[in-house]
Amino acid sequence: MWETVDPDGRRVVLSFDRWRHIVEEHGELEPYRRSLLAAVSAPDRRIPGRWTDEEWFYLRTAHPSRWIKVAVHFEDGEGRIVTAFPRRRFP
Repeated sequence: MWETVDPDGRRVVLSFDRWRHIVEEHGELEPYRRSLLAAVSAPDRRIPGRWTDEEWFYLRTAHPSRWIKVAVHFEDGEGRIVTAFPRRRFP
């Protein structure tokens, strides 16, 4: 398990299971685990997610696409990364 802190000071974890899910679905992100965590700790942009207590963090990068999007679910002041994927453009 890996962890980071978001700009609001909340602990956010990336479990081995979620990392495996991300790599299985988006193998191009495998070399970018640190960038994925950086998207949460120092995002270029962040917006509310689709669900209550969910936030989407974006990091602008050249590889593997223009943006890395990380979906984080928060509960009791702590977050867990649900998924991540590359995006060509900011939505």
